[in-house]
Amino acid sequence: MAPELVPTAAKSVTGFTKPATIPKRAFVTFLAGNGDYVKGVIGLAKGLRKVKTAYPLVVAVLPDVPEEHREMLESQGCIVREIEPVYPPENQTQFAMAYYVINYSKLRIWEFVEYSKMIYLDGDIQVYENIDHLFDLQDGYLYGVMDCLCEKAWSHTPQYKIGYCQQCPNKRHPQNVELRKVKVVHYCAAGSKPWRYTGKEENMQREDIKMLVQKWWDVYNDSSLDYSKSLNGSSETQRNDVETEPFVHALSEVGHVQYVTAPSAA
Repeated sequence: MAPELVPTAAKSVTGFTKPATIPKRAFVTFLAGNGDYVKGVIGLAKGLRKVKTAYPLVVAVLPDVPEEHREMLESQGCIVREIEPVYPPENQTQFAMAYYVINYSKLRIWEFVEYSKMIYLDGDIQVYENIDHLFDLQDGYLYGVMDCLCEKAWSHTPQYKIGYCQQCPNKRHPQNVELRKVKVVHYCAAGSKPWRYTGKEENMQREDIKMLVQKWWDVYNDSSLDYSKSLNGSSETQRNDVETEPFVHALSEVGHVQYVTAPSAA
């Protein structure tokens, strides 16, 4: 009677470490065109690898993403999935920013039904601490950035009776933010994209911005975070897994055995 094997942690083909029994989950991002946003996605992939996420990064790409960029993403362990564009109704194309029209195509991500749960990250986001716990948040809720309004076309009618301090409060409180402890940074402000950063745009000469840009480049330029390096680093573990097979076979005469692999010790 062959022993019963208890699944143990496994190395995924994408270079991300994950337990063998977890539900199929993934981070997902979106890429369109042949521009330089691919650098942002590569940086995101390396950042997730640095924080030792258990989940892969799926990149939903439109047909206009060149093959060269797809190969670059795959070389960094990304799962590249081509999607068909989704176009808005003809009378619904007057957006504050023209590229918002492309965002309709992100609805295709809902077609990735092979995953039980996905977390969407923009390509200009960087993850500096592990956020895998977000997959365990309750379903049926919407989570967003606190105190953030990102709608340039929105306007409101001033309420003059509520007083100036209530109508025009000081919204910026940098003293309450410990930047070095922030887990996720979205480089969404104009001029803040690290791979395009010149420091000449408005507010981009601030020291906190410079620090965050450099922090992104430190991850992007770290060759030890390349997918090929992570595979080489896992080769010893893979050999150890193979070498246990003779021992498993030898136990076949023993009967029911709870078997788990253990790290080697010297």
